[in-house]
Amino acid sequence: MRFDVLTLFPELFAPFLQSGVTRRAYGTGQVQVHLWNPRDHAEGNYRRVDDRPFGGGPGMVMMAQPLSDCLDAALAARGGPAPVVLFSPAGEPLRHASVEHWAASEGAVLLCGRYEGIDQRFIDARVTHQISLGDFVLSGGEIAAMALIDAVTRLQPGVLGDAGSHVQDSFNPALDGLLDCPHYTRPELWAGQAVPAPLLSGHHVQIERWRRDQRLRITAERRPELIAAARAAGRLSREDEQFLAGTRSTL
Repeated sequence: MRFDVLTLFPELFAPFLQSGVTRRAYGTGQVQVHLWNPRDHAEGNYRRVDDRPFGGGPGMVMMAQPLSDCLDAALAARGGPAPVVLFSPAGEPLRHASVEHWAASEGAVLLCGRYEGIDQRFIDARVTHQISLGDFVLSGGEIAAMALIDAVTRLQPGVLGDAGSHVQDSFNPALDGLLDCPHYTRPELWAGQAVPAPLLSGHHVQIERWRRDQRLRITAERRPELIAAARAAGRLSREDEQFLAGTRSTL
């Protein structure tokens, strides 16, 4: 798997690629990350990559030609075509299903915008996918690119210490798309708060029922649309519905 990142600030990626559990995947080349600076493909003494927008207005716009030349270099290094992803408020929201899709792919070219935006002609001509992290705006696409790379990398075989760890993640189909349950560790009593009794019982069926109920409770309280989606897909059992009915009566 290979990601080629077009960014004006490649130095931002150094600590990201050298830290955390995913660093092994980058270090061994299991997930390759190559950084490309559009300034290296700009003309003139100042290597200019932006200019004022036609029609006036605040801010600057990234120019099409340096980006296009930089993209050509990245694709040539890859040895062939690849998806070109722009991180944009107009993009499709990044969700678990999308992460799984990219995790099963050969990677992509990730374009990190800056300033007021990117010349639309480049987007129309060269960008194949647009992704959004949510309904807010960042200073640039670098954080979004790191988020996608990290989410995809942790799903690769052998990256996590426990191969089954990601199966228990929030939004995972193995949890029927629900949020994860609370977790506890030693000591059993901290600041006057005890670990929930079912987790200390040693009774695996009881523990799993408690965890399922907590996932249902938290999801119903904070992301009710996920409950609706699980119900529509037939993923909720009679016991689940009974628990949710009791939860609603106490709200």
